[in-house]
Amino acid sequence: MNAHTQVHRPADQDIEDYRRVRAAMPALAQGLSAEDLSAQSMPDCSPGKWHLAHTSWFFEAMILSREPGYRPVDPRWQVLFNSYYEALGERVDRPERGLMTRPSLDDVLAYRREIDRRMIAWLGQGNVDARARYLFTLGLNHDQQHQELFLMDLLNLMSRSPLDPAAYDAEPRSGRVESAQGGSARIEGGLVSVGHGEAGFAFDNEGPEHRRWLEPFALDRDLVTNGDWMRFIEDGGYARHELWLSDGWATVRAEGWMAPLYWSRKKEGWTVMTLAGCRPVDPAQPVRHVSFYEADAYARWAGRRLPTEAEWEHAVRSSPDAISNAFGEVWQWTASSYAPYPGFRPTEGTASEYNGKFMANQMVLRGSSFATPEGHARVTYRNFFYPHQRWAFAGVRLASDDAAVEDDTASEFGADLAAGLSRSPKVASPKWFYDAEGSELFEDITRLSEYYPTRQEAALLRDVAPDWAGRFGPGAVLVEYGSGASEKTRIVLDAVTDLSAYVPIDISPDALDAAAARIREAYPHLTVAPMVGDFMAVDDLPEAARHGRRIGFFPGSTIGNLEPEAAVAFLTAARQLLGEDALFVLGIDLAKEPETLIAAYDDARGVTAAFNRNLLVRANRELGADFDIDAFAHRAVWNPEASRMEMHLEAARDMVVHLNGQRFGFVRGETIHTENSRKFTETTVREMAALAGWRVADFRAGPAPSVALALLEA
Repeated sequence: MNAHTQVHRPADQDIEDYRRVRAAMPALAQGLSAEDLSAQSMPDCSPGKWHLAHTSWFFEAMILSREPGYRPVDPRWQVLFNSYYEALGERVDRPERGLMTRPSLDDVLAYRREIDRRMIAWLGQGNVDARARYLFTLGLNHDQQHQELFLMDLLNLMSRSPLDPAAYDAEPRSGRVESAQGGSARIEGGLVSVGHGEAGFAFDNEGPEHRRWLEPFALDRDLVTNGDWMRFIEDGGYARHELWLSDGWATVRAEGWMAPLYWSRKKEGWTVMTLAGCRPVDPAQPVRHVSFYEADAYARWAGRRLPTEAEWEHAVRSSPDAISNAFGEVWQWTASSYAPYPGFRPTEGTASEYNGKFMANQMVLRGSSFATPEGHARVTYRNFFYPHQRWAFAGVRLASDDAAVEDDTASEFGADLAAGLSRSPKVASPKWFYDAEGSELFEDITRLSEYYPTRQEAALLRDVAPDWAGRFGPGAVLVEYGSGASEKTRIVLDAVTDLSAYVPIDISPDALDAAAARIREAYPHLTVAPMVGDFMAVDDLPEAARHGRRIGFFPGSTIGNLEPEAAVAFLTAARQLLGEDALFVLGIDLAKEPETLIAAYDDARGVTAAFNRNLLVRANRELGADFDIDAFAHRAVWNPEASRMEMHLEAARDMVVHLNGQRFGFVRGETIHTENSRKFTETTVREMAALAGWRVADFRAGPAPSVALALLEA
């Protein structure tokens, strides 16, 4: 907003707005000690006392001092609380702000009150011209910016203490995290308008409005979560130089980064420092406090990219309902460097130093965070930080050029498979086994004589279900993770006759629809509410599941497919989703002699081999890949060190495979690692449950070849 058009507003409205905005930072400081507000934790941060003073100085320097005959509250403070305005004279270097023990906190608060008194008197005169009004509105927005900086800097300070102090009982925020939608939104490109071109206030760097050409693209509906980031860490994301920009890799090595800022790995799992103290990392929540370098590396690991700021703005303008948490959770890194828009002109006068002189070597973030004051965010807002900085409330949303794939599941499948084939050794997630054909093949596997887990677990479930059903209580909701054909569900439904609802969750829409239809037909009085999605990323349940005790059901030893930390993260998320009085029925395959295990995963009829290779069949059909199916052999391997069975697809010859516009080379003997199936003991099950916040209320093992069922209690 560079043109200062005359705008007339009642003085009492100006005064009301001023008082409302100015009351926010003292409210954030209330309850904090003078020591809390005086210390400076690092050069990028400022003491809370300085923020309280500087935002008052801004109104004095930019507005009040221009009045004829104005006398400053204290001329010495013009140096102390100037931030970076060269035109306004000397200032204290930013890294030394914490050394200024005087004026005291009481003096600063008195200064703030006096500036407020003078500003209200100035506003009450009612003769605010267009330029002064712009500076007044700029001052309010400047104060709101520092309200968020106040919280950023305070959290960094609290994180430096071994006491893990909580600044507040709960994080100061105005809204709640929106539920995840899953998948990606396809956004049409074309010639689009970018930048602020409407009436109302905007910072000068948001304009002028101009046109950009965008190719069609896909933008993830949801933010990257802590659980996603855990998988990045587990896959060596911070140790793989090929994922990082050169400067980013140098920073990782120099700083020793191993996780987002404020994360710590403890015996019980990952914890994170928050404004409300040290808390367990919630896998379902959006990841925070990652730098541009980390965001870019994660995107490369995921086989995706960061959106440009023009793509982000156009997507949120054109499809606001398709993008969750665009505002109010974390600022989102973009791939755009912070540079002037075509035709940019800074604000005239001293305020010209506000944005323009920083347009070098920084990256743009879009959206807003939970700490951004209400009403401060805009779709055109351009936040900016240096690529190595991590203390901002910054997170990640991914984009891709794969706009030709309109189905969200197929798009996710393609991106995930491409990312796995880019790794060394190559991997593929077992969740993609279960399209309709894969689900049918797995049901065939369960009927093989060699494959003991299904029949042994079904027999054990028939024994324990009547006993455990008495613990469920009337009107309970059964939530089955990765339901597949739901055959074992019938054993539970027959034993528990007073369930209010059944919620099956599966990534394959076809398999889920078929299973749900069979359950509805067999149990016509039961509410069946299927959910399509990855059971590792369930943020909310349908309305039918919001009344009654929730019972998680995860049979089939599927927990063994997850890496240890991912299994704990899944069980932790399930506990939080299902509620404090939840129960959880968990199926586990127990460790046993390798001969029995290998036979179960490499049957004589080759059904398991067909199931494994169906992953490639699906890739050819849905993604247009060109795998030579017959050139890959099924391999089942027992790994005693990790106590797990592994499934691989081994290349029989050298070849090149095309997928998602990329080329993936294979040499003879190279494998795609498609699945792990970890085997447990009662001790390892109890340890895993405890790490996730569950207690093992009952543990039942069946006859050899033994599997087990554990009843977990929140």
